[in-house]
Amino acid sequence: MRNHEPRASSSCAACKLLKRRCTPSCIFAPYFRSDEPKKFAKVHKVFGASNVSKILNEVPEEQRDETVNSLAYEAEARLRDPVYGCIGAIALLQRRMVELQVDLAIARARLARYSASSPPMLNDHGSMIPTLAELPACGGFADCFSQNSSDTMNDLSQFPYIF
Repeated sequence: MRNHEPRASSSCAACKLLKRRCTPSCIFAPYFRSDEPKKFAKVHKVFGASNVSKILNEVPEEQRDETVNSLAYEAEARLRDPVYGCIGAIALLQRRMVELQVDLAIARARLARYSASSPPMLNDHGSMIPTLAELPACGGFADCFSQNSSDTMNDLSQFPYIF
């Protein structure tokens, strides 16, 4: 939560945009400072000042800062993509993640095929470079792929799609 120190005589960004006098009890003042006029302008354009005021009044004071940040993020996303907003960005990232998982599966399959057919390699110190099977398993996305499965590249049913 932001410090609610006394403001200078200037109005908050909300009151400036709405062309009204900013009172000491202004609900917008702690979250839309006068040096961030675009932040409130975007939130106001998407949600409306009245709705934002209602939302802030319903949310406990300790959660208002996060609420305003969420509203500002959603407003920015909604202005960039009026149809899908944040969901469009999430869907795009999920599609990209699936593409990268497939690329990783292909690279692992090629690496496994290469390391199985080539003689052991030595590093600069004369030690053997470990094979793929000897390397520790990676966490995260790599766990979606089984090294023992020959049809990993063809089985895309393991990927979650949320659209």
